Amino acid sequence: MSKELNEINTLDEQGQTTSSGSSNTPDAVLDAKGLYCPEPVMMIHKKIREINPGQTLQIIATDPSTVRDIPKFCVYLEHELLYQAESDGVFTYLLRKNPNV
Repeated sequence: MSKELNEINTLDEQGQTTSSGSSNTPDAVLDAKGLYCPEPVMMIHKKIREINPGQTLQIIATDPSTVRDIPKFCVYLEHELLYQAESDGVFTYLLRKNPNV
């Protein structure tokens, strides 16, 4: 059973609304399955430093607290949360690193 938590639409360069849940390949992937708070966010913080501004990071996690923690992480550090979903206890997120860092 698949349950959409939140799909965030963004505007492309022409001002058209696009769904971030498209088939775009992320620039980096972080597998945080089996880890619990605070480890997923600590790993995201480390991994996001490794990618370039504007690049995307996909996170795959099993900790339900990531539903709260990852959006707050993005707001606090001004990264863009493009997509989040849950399916059978696996949470998937797509972030875009703040292009101004």
